[in-house]
Amino acid sequence: EEAKTLHRLLQVEWDETDSPTFARNEQKPLECDALIIDELSMVDITLFEAVLRALPMGCRLVLVGDCDQLPSVGPGNVLGDLIASGMLPVVQLRHIFRQSRQSLIITNAHKIIAGEMPVLNDHTGDFFFMQRTEPEQILQTIQELCGKRLPATYAFSPFMDIQVLSPTRKGALGTASLNKMLQSVLNPHAAKKKEIQINGHRFREGDKVMQTKNNYSLSWERSDGTMGEGVYNGDIGIIQQIDKSASVLTVDMDGRFVTYEFETAAELELAYALTVHKSQGSEFPAVIMPMYPGPRPLYYRNLFYTAVTRAKQLLILVGTQQTVRMMVNNTRRTRRYSGLKDFLTGEVVFDEEG
Repeated sequence: EEAKTLHRLLQVEWDETDSPTFARNEQKPLECDALIIDELSMVDITLFEAVLRALPMGCRLVLVGDCDQLPSVGPGNVLGDLIASGMLPVVQLRHIFRQSRQSLIITNAHKIIAGEMPVLNDHTGDFFFMQRTEPEQILQTIQELCGKRLPATYAFSPFMDIQVLSPTRKGALGTASLNKMLQSVLNPHAAKKKEIQINGHRFREGDKVMQTKNNYSLSWERSDGTMGEGVYNGDIGIIQQIDKSASVLTVDMDGRFVTYEFETAAELELAYALTVHKSQGSEFPAVIMPMYPGPRPLYYRNLFYTAVTRAKQLLILVGTQQTVRMMVNNTRRTRRYSGLKDFLTGEVVFDEEG
């Protein structure tokens, strides 16, 4: 059966308070003999509870994820707690198939999560470090990499192959500033391009955008006439047309043409640069990341590891070794106290009222 988001699988509906209710539950369980959930680190405890309630008797549940990546946005640390409990069989995959065993991306990802400095002075592989000491220099280098050097050297599309990631939204090297800069370079204003201002974002035809929330009612159509519904948080596309007379814009989401009313287009953001959190669950041929000192709570090892592992073919860090070292050494992790691990190990028992 076709892969689905958990929300769609459980047939979620939202009430007036934006709280979810699930049509699939104990009374109407899922119809499957086995359920495989990928990227479990992104699943919060409320959604995981809903999954368990909807499982039919005898169904096998296979959970896949990387507990070294960022935890879910919502409450809990489901994957980490399940593994730490020791109550479930766990298999750790050690053989690398996605990339070459000689990939410096993989080697350095392992070094980072082990608390070691990555190899930065190897200029022959797929992991590069470019020393820049000032924000203006970093911005200029990122601009050149996206607009000229990587497309010319690797034939990467600056829109769909190259992704800039930043730990933050704000600041000179946050995604807000980076998106404005990259929009002006990669898709500059032109008389023939229509533009629209929505929720403080200026969109123009040709812009790279991301859907920021699941919308199961949005209709789409492929060029062969195939039609469907549903656009999901993290989907990336290119604005093909802005029709001001009809108050709609059309986005090409990997061959699915989605028509947004201007009001619904508030669910879109420019996507030339994304926060590392927004990128989790996605992969990109080439990733560029500015490395300049910022708020310590946002510059930590697991976030760095998550960013590095988004790159499939090429990763470029632009900035200072001091920032690289700070992120590797910062073991800060968001502490989540859900009680799941203690409940599984029998250290905590909840009565019917608790």
